[in-house]
Amino acid sequence: MDKFVADESVDFRIIKFLRESGFEVIAVIKEHPGIDDDGVLKFAVSLNAILITEDKDFGELTFRLRKRNHGIILLRFGGIPIEERNHKLLETLQKFDSKFTNMFTVITSDKIRIKSQS
Repeated sequence: MDKFVADESVDFRIIKFLRESGFEVIAVIKEHPGIDDDGVLKFAVSLNAILITEDKDFGELTFRLRKRNHGIILLRFGGIPIEERNHKLLETLQKFDSKFTNMFTVITSDKIRIKSQS
């Protein structure tokens, strides 16, 4: 099972839910509050962890600037309730278990896109 690092942009209720569901999730807000996006990527890489974020800037860092990472999951849920966000993310993590390494995944309320970073 993958290890995850949750960016500061991720609602802490999602982090708590994932932990309660048996996932190892390290919260940037607790470990390194205030670090920049590049620092977040380096932290996740140092742990061989998949980054979970709600910050679109990580797409630019990944594809335009080619910043090294172990995999990124971008949450784009909009205004849906937290329970639905949690359910959709959990469903995705279970369905695609261990398929997130070196991939850029975007999860919305109605679709999932998984794209290779190479």
